[in-house]
Amino acid sequence: MEKQLIISVGREFGSGGHAIAELLAKRFDLPLYDSNLLEEIAERKSLNVKHLEKYDEIPKNRLFSRNVMGYSNSPEEAIANLQFDYLRQKADSGASFIIVGRCAEEVLKGNPALTTIFVLGDMEAKVARIMELYQVSEQKAENIVVSTNKKRKNYHNYYCTKQWGDSRNYELSINSSRLGLIATADIIEDYIRRKMNLNK
Repeated sequence: MEKQLIISVGREFGSGGHAIAELLAKRFDLPLYDSNLLEEIAERKSLNVKHLEKYDEIPKNRLFSRNVMGYSNSPEEAIANLQFDYLRQKADSGASFIIVGRCAEEVLKGNPALTTIFVLGDMEAKVARIMELYQVSEQKAENIVVSTNKKRKNYHNYYCTKQWGDSRNYELSINSSRLGLIATADIIEDYIRRKMNLNK
């Protein structure tokens, strides 16, 4: 790919946002970063990735952390900032990639190569997807969807000035329940390619 392209995919749990990001990564031939971002950071900084994963996409615990002279002792905040810095450096280097979550729509805001997407879904469809993926009951799946989305919202809203899932924060918000994952990816791909043609 000649021109830099960065696609940020925010998503509700159960919406299939990650699967859609994988489809887009194949169609645009781009590396996809999600939890594997921590593996690269751990390798670069000689850290234990298992230790980092415990604090991934979790907001700062206010009860057990404090700031001293502008520095926080919160491992959650340290991990978040490691990822944010890594994304900025990667974007500034001219690299093209897809990033899932990690507040990327705000962390990379202002980068002309950035396209921001948010994938949502109907509760019934999200629950059905989680039931199938994790082989759990309907009630268990609903509990997982609600609790995971609450965690994502809390994480995002702690580190960002804009609210998680607010359509005004993204170029395109789309409900994957309407047409399914492949057709949703088709629409997003078409949007990005049209945008790229406009910016030639």
